Amino acid sequence: MTVRIALVGDFKPAAIAHQAIPKALQIAGTEIGVVTEWDWIATPRFDAGAGDILSGYDGMWCVPASPYDSFDGALAAIRFARENDIPFLGTCGGYQHAVLEYARNVLGLSNAANAEIEPDAEVPLIAPLSCALIDQDGGIELAGGSLIRGYCGSETITETYRCSYGFNRDYAGLLDGRPMQISAWDADGDPRAVELRNHRFFIGTAFQPERSALRGEAHPLITAFVKAAFEK
Repeated sequence: MTVRIALVGDFKPAAIAHQAIPKALQIAGTEIGVVTEWDWIATPRFDAGAGDILSGYDGMWCVPASPYDSFDGALAAIRFARENDIPFLGTCGGYQHAVLEYARNVLGLSNAANAEIEPDAEVPLIAPLSCALIDQDGGIELAGGSLIRGYCGSETITETYRCSYGFNRDYAGLLDGRPMQISAWDADGDPRAVELRNHRFFIGTAFQPERSALRGEAHPLITAFVKAAFEK
Protein backbone atom coordinates (compact mmCIF):
# COMPACT_ATOMS: atom_id res chain seq x y z
CA MET A 1 0.00 0.00 0.00
CA THR A 2 1.15 3.52 -0.81
CA VAL A 3 0.45 6.82 0.95
CA ARG A 4 0.88 10.01 -1.07
CA ILE A 5 1.74 13.20 0.81
CA ALA A 6 1.72 16.75 -0.57
CA LEU A 7 4.57 18.78 0.88
CA VAL A 8 3.29 22.34 0.62
CA GLY A 9 5.98 24.98 0.76
CA ASP A 10 8.83 26.32 -1.32
CA PHE A 11 11.60 23.73 -1.42
CA LYS A 12 14.97 24.94 -0.16
CA PRO A 13 17.70 22.28 -0.36
CA ALA A 14 19.73 23.95 2.40
CA ALA A 15 16.85 23.94 4.90
CA ILE A 16 17.50 21.28 7.53
CA ALA A 17 13.78 20.59 7.89
CA HIS A 18 13.47 20.02 4.15
CA GLN A 19 16.32 17.52 4.32
CA ALA A 20 14.68 15.75 7.25
CA ILE A 21 11.05 15.51 6.08
CA PRO A 22 11.50 12.83 3.38
CA LYS A 23 13.48 10.73 5.85
CA ALA A 24 10.77 11.23 8.48
CA LEU A 25 8.07 10.06 6.07
CA GLN A 26 10.10 7.00 5.10
CA ILE A 27 10.63 6.08 8.75
CA ALA A 28 6.95 6.60 9.57
CA GLY A 29 5.93 4.47 6.61
CA THR A 30 8.20 1.67 7.76
CA GLU A 31 6.67 1.92 11.24
CA ILE A 32 3.17 1.19 9.95
CA GLY A 33 4.10 -0.96 6.97
CA VAL A 34 3.25 1.31 4.03
CA VAL A 35 5.21 2.94 1.23
CA THR A 36 5.32 6.72 1.49
CA GLU A 37 5.56 8.95 -1.57
CA TRP A 38 5.66 12.72 -1.60
CA ASP A 39 5.73 15.71 -3.91
CA TRP A 40 7.02 19.19 -3.13
CA ILE A 41 4.42 21.71 -4.25
CA ALA A 42 5.35 25.40 -4.33
CA THR A 43 2.83 27.74 -2.73
CA PRO A 44 2.15 29.88 -5.85
CA ARG A 45 0.61 26.81 -7.49
CA PHE A 46 -2.36 27.20 -5.13
CA ASP A 47 -3.09 30.80 -6.04
CA ALA A 48 -5.81 29.63 -8.44
CA GLY A 49 -7.22 27.08 -5.98
CA ALA A 50 -6.16 23.92 -4.19
CA GLY A 51 -8.82 21.34 -4.98
CA ASP A 52 -7.49 20.10 -8.31
CA ILE A 53 -4.03 19.62 -6.79
CA LEU A 54 -4.70 18.24 -3.33
CA SER A 55 -7.51 15.89 -4.26
CA GLY A 56 -4.90 13.43 -5.51
CA TYR A 57 -3.14 13.15 -2.15
CA ASP A 58 -3.83 11.25 1.06
CA GLY A 59 -2.35 13.91 3.33
CA MET A 60 -0.78 17.36 3.37
CA TRP A 61 2.24 18.63 5.28
CA CYS A 62 2.75 22.40 5.29
CA VAL A 63 6.49 22.60 5.76
CA PRO A 64 8.87 25.04 7.49
CA ALA A 65 10.86 27.85 5.85
CA SER A 66 8.35 30.67 5.63
CA PRO A 67 7.63 33.39 4.60
CA TYR A 68 6.38 31.46 1.60
CA ASP A 69 6.50 32.71 -1.97
CA SER A 70 2.69 32.94 -1.84
CA PHE A 71 1.00 33.65 1.49
CA ASP A 72 -2.44 33.33 -0.11
CA GLY A 73 -1.46 30.08 -1.82
CA ALA A 74 -0.39 28.53 1.47
CA LEU A 75 -3.65 29.57 3.14
CA ALA A 76 -5.70 28.21 0.23
CA ALA A 77 -4.01 24.81 0.53
CA ILE A 78 -4.52 24.69 4.30
CA ARG A 79 -8.15 25.71 3.96
CA PHE A 80 -8.81 22.94 1.45
CA ALA A 81 -7.25 20.34 3.77
CA ARG A 82 -9.25 21.63 6.73
CA GLU A 83 -12.58 21.80 4.93
CA ASN A 84 -12.18 18.45 3.18
CA ASP A 85 -10.94 16.37 6.12
CA ILE A 86 -7.54 15.73 4.53
CA PRO A 87 -4.99 14.71 7.20
CA PHE A 88 -2.85 17.77 7.83
CA LEU A 89 0.43 18.39 9.61
CA GLY A 90 1.95 21.86 9.80
CA THR A 91 5.35 22.40 11.37
CA CYS A 92 7.01 25.73 12.17
CA GLY A 93 5.79 28.05 9.37
CA GLY A 94 3.06 25.56 8.53
CA TYR A 95 1.78 25.82 12.09
CA GLN A 96 1.76 29.61 11.94
CA HIS A 97 -0.20 29.63 8.70
CA ALA A 98 -2.69 27.06 10.01
CA VAL A 99 -3.51 29.44 12.86
CA LEU A 100 -3.82 32.37 10.47
CA GLU A 101 -6.06 30.44 8.07
CA TYR A 102 -8.42 29.47 10.88
CA ALA A 103 -8.51 32.99 12.27
CA ARG A 104 -9.32 34.49 8.90
CA ASN A 105 -11.73 31.95 7.47
CA VAL A 106 -13.44 30.58 10.59
CA LEU A 107 -13.20 33.36 13.17
CA GLY A 108 -13.75 36.08 10.58
CA LEU A 109 -10.61 38.03 11.47
CA SER A 110 -9.68 39.14 7.98
CA ASN A 111 -6.95 41.39 9.38
CA ALA A 112 -5.17 38.61 11.30
CA ALA A 113 -1.61 38.77 10.05
CA ASN A 114 1.97 37.64 10.37
CA ALA A 115 4.12 40.44 11.74
CA GLU A 116 7.11 39.03 9.88
CA ILE A 117 5.34 40.05 6.66
CA GLU A 118 3.30 42.96 8.04
CA PRO A 119 5.27 44.61 10.88
CA ASP A 120 2.48 47.14 11.47
CA ALA A 121 -0.35 44.60 11.40
CA GLU A 122 -3.53 45.59 13.26
CA VAL A 123 -3.92 42.02 14.55
CA PRO A 124 -0.42 40.49 14.79
CA LEU A 125 -1.58 36.94 15.42
CA ILE A 126 1.92 35.74 14.53
CA ALA A 127 4.45 37.92 16.33
CA PRO A 128 8.17 37.97 17.17
CA LEU A 129 9.18 35.60 19.93
CA SER A 130 10.68 37.21 23.02
CA CYS A 131 13.74 35.09 22.32
CA ALA A 132 14.42 33.55 18.90
CA LEU A 133 14.66 29.75 18.95
CA ILE A 134 17.21 28.88 16.30
CA ASP A 135 18.21 25.20 16.43
CA GLN A 136 17.38 25.15 20.14
CA ASP A 137 15.69 22.45 22.18
CA GLY A 138 12.89 23.29 24.56
CA GLY A 139 10.55 21.57 26.97
CA ILE A 140 6.85 21.48 26.08
CA GLU A 141 3.83 20.63 28.20
CA LEU A 142 1.05 18.82 26.35
CA ALA A 143 -2.51 19.64 27.37
CA GLY A 144 -4.40 16.97 29.24
CA GLY A 145 -6.84 15.15 27.00
CA SER A 146 -5.25 16.55 23.84
CA LEU A 147 -4.77 14.46 20.73
CA ILE A 148 -1.09 15.31 20.55
CA ARG A 149 -0.59 14.11 24.11
CA GLY A 150 -2.29 10.85 23.21
CA TYR A 151 -0.06 10.38 20.18
CA CYS A 152 3.12 11.22 22.06
CA GLY A 153 2.16 9.19 25.15
CA SER A 154 3.66 11.71 27.55
CA GLU A 155 2.76 14.82 29.53
CA THR A 156 5.91 16.61 28.43
CA ILE A 157 8.26 16.41 25.46
CA THR A 158 11.50 18.07 24.40
CA GLU A 159 11.69 19.23 20.80
CA THR A 160 13.85 21.32 18.48
CA TYR A 161 12.86 24.71 17.07
CA ARG A 162 14.03 26.98 14.31
CA CYS A 163 11.82 30.03 14.52
CA SER A 164 11.78 33.69 15.41
CA TYR A 165 7.99 34.14 15.24
CA GLY A 166 5.08 32.32 16.81
CA PHE A 167 1.43 32.39 17.85
CA ASN A 168 1.02 35.58 19.87
CA ARG A 169 -0.23 34.48 23.30
CA ASP A 170 -2.13 37.77 23.65
CA TYR A 171 -4.61 36.24 21.20
CA ALA A 172 -4.72 32.74 22.67
CA GLY A 173 -8.21 33.41 24.05
CA LEU A 174 -9.59 33.55 20.51
CA LEU A 175 -9.56 29.76 20.47
CA ASP A 176 -11.43 29.31 23.77
CA GLY A 177 -14.33 26.94 23.17
CA ARG A 178 -13.44 26.50 19.50
CA PRO A 179 -12.82 23.23 17.63
CA MET A 180 -9.24 24.44 17.10
CA GLN A 181 -7.51 24.35 20.47
CA ILE A 182 -4.07 25.10 21.82
CA SER A 183 -2.68 21.74 22.81
CA ALA A 184 0.88 22.52 23.92
CA TRP A 185 2.64 25.30 25.81
CA ASP A 186 6.22 26.08 26.73
CA ALA A 187 7.45 26.92 30.22
CA ASP A 188 6.79 30.63 29.65
CA GLY A 189 3.16 30.04 28.71
CA ASP A 190 3.54 30.55 24.96
CA PRO A 191 1.46 28.33 22.62
CA ARG A 192 3.51 25.64 20.90
CA ALA A 193 0.88 23.50 19.12
CA VAL A 194 -2.73 23.58 17.96
CA GLU A 195 -5.10 20.82 16.94
CA LEU A 196 -8.50 20.67 15.31
CA ARG A 197 -10.88 18.36 17.15
CA ASN A 198 -13.55 18.01 14.43
CA HIS A 199 -11.12 16.66 11.84
CA ARG A 200 -9.55 13.33 10.90
CA PHE A 201 -6.07 14.68 11.72
CA PHE A 202 -5.15 18.37 11.83
CA ILE A 203 -2.19 19.36 13.99
CA GLY A 204 0.27 22.24 13.83
CA THR A 205 3.46 22.52 15.90
CA ALA A 206 5.89 25.37 16.43
CA PHE A 207 8.63 22.79 16.81
CA GLN A 208 10.03 20.54 14.10
CA PRO A 209 9.34 16.87 14.91
CA GLU A 210 10.93 15.91 11.58
CA ARG A 211 14.35 16.56 13.14
CA SER A 212 14.04 13.13 14.79
CA ALA A 213 14.63 11.54 11.39
CA LEU A 214 18.14 12.98 11.26
CA ARG A 215 18.89 10.68 14.21
CA GLY A 216 17.19 7.79 12.44
CA GLU A 217 14.30 7.87 14.91
CA ALA A 218 10.55 7.67 14.35
CA HIS A 219 8.47 10.48 15.80
CA PRO A 220 5.04 9.41 17.14
CA LEU A 221 3.33 12.51 15.78
CA ILE A 222 4.59 11.92 12.24
CA THR A 223 3.74 8.23 12.46
CA ALA A 224 0.20 9.19 13.55
CA PHE A 225 -0.07 11.61 10.63
CA VAL A 226 0.99 9.00 8.06
CA LYS A 227 -1.36 6.46 9.64
CA ALA A 228 -4.26 8.90 9.38
CA ALA A 229 -3.40 9.52 5.73
CA PHE A 230 -3.24 5.76 5.11
CA GLU A 231 -6.64 5.23 6.71
CA LYS A 232 -8.24 8.18 4.89
